[in-house]
Amino acid sequence: MDSGVIRGGPRGPAAGQFHRGTNQSGMRDHNERLVLSLVRQNGSLAKSDIARMTGLSAQTVSVIMRKLEDDGLLLRLEPVRGRIGQPSIPMALDPHGAFFVGLKIGRRSIEMVLIDFLGNVQERKQKTYRYPTPDAALDFAATALKEMRSRLSPAHDQRIAGLGIAMPFELWNWADAVGAPEAVREEWRRCDMRADIQALCPFPVFLQNDATAACGAEQVFGQAGSLRNFVYFYIGAFAGGGIVLDGRLYGGPTGNAGALGSMPVPGSNGKPAQLIDIASIAMLEKAILARGGDASALWETPEDWGDGPGPDLPAWIERAADALAYAITAAAAVIDFEAAVIDGWMPLSVRRQLVTAVSKAIAKIDGEGLTLPEIREGTIGIHARAMGGASLPLSERFLVGPTSLAANF
Repeated sequence: MDSGVIRGGPRGPAAGQFHRGTNQSGMRDHNERLVLSLVRQNGSLAKSDIARMTGLSAQTVSVIMRKLEDDGLLLRLEPVRGRIGQPSIPMALDPHGAFFVGLKIGRRSIEMVLIDFLGNVQERKQKTYRYPTPDAALDFAATALKEMRSRLSPAHDQRIAGLGIAMPFELWNWADAVGAPEAVREEWRRCDMRADIQALCPFPVFLQNDATAACGAEQVFGQAGSLRNFVYFYIGAFAGGGIVLDGRLYGGPTGNAGALGSMPVPGSNGKPAQLIDIASIAMLEKAILARGGDASALWETPEDWGDGPGPDLPAWIERAADALAYAITAAAAVIDFEAAVIDGWMPLSVRRQLVTAVSKAIAKIDGEGLTLPEIREGTIGIHARAMGGASLPLSERFLVGPTSLAANF
């Protein structure tokens, strides 16, 4: 559920550990991605900086940057004058150089975003439901995409480089947990959502697990890009996540690495349970409904739950934090992670409370012999899965693999 293969999506070398460039003409595509990746990471760079960082000749760098500028992907900034020699001319990404669409199909909501080359959101559309159906998801995608493209200029519309779908793999195995009837589960089993969306688009479509895509969004657009190894938890209707090793998403030989929702943790009455059965927002909803409360705010206004959760929120945070603390400790016993990043479909204040509670809970666990990771808040928030979907075509076309899976499936 929580990790998987990017279908039609990116693969490549690790981010932050770039392969040195080559001056052979046959590697132009790699070198162009390398330059764009470095410029993205640094904000702007001069030709001399790129030559020094890549080992490419000054002439090769000049040719590459001239082509990227001609293609509308790089912009010249104001010259920077030093004490001697010619002024340095830094180059930056052109925000209108490319556009990307992200589609999140969740268990309780669907969302589409349109972003520019810098990751700035140009448009966003969102809808909640009791449970997803393939037809409703396809109708939403078709309508939202048509509206978004209609508001772009013809030139910018031609620069849409792709659409990435972030959704749970094998959704039919989880649809019953949100009350979907058997007929809907069978519809999901039979449908090929990537192919159906591709039929709507003149540009390529990619598919990735939703929590893994959210992890990719944190890495590409968030503040975790400097981390080489981290474990990532996204707390949505169900808890999930992903892991980053040596600067890239890791899926393992079967694509199931990072299935954090399935991680065993202590449950009630001392019996083991899965993280998904304790830390998911669906568990908070269940508690609210059990006392006759209104849980609609959990899905309809994730920026502000108001008083909807009532007394159930502190109890859920405590239980979720205890479970996450055990999951992080167990993960640290296998991989020496630098950090554990926690994000989710929740108000920023709730996320902060949850992260604080996890930090306190993990301090009570016997971690002798382990170097426990730093507990961090995610920086993307409720839109991480849709942003992660948009990061798939961005990585495929223009980057040297910051969201690529480490295994080739």
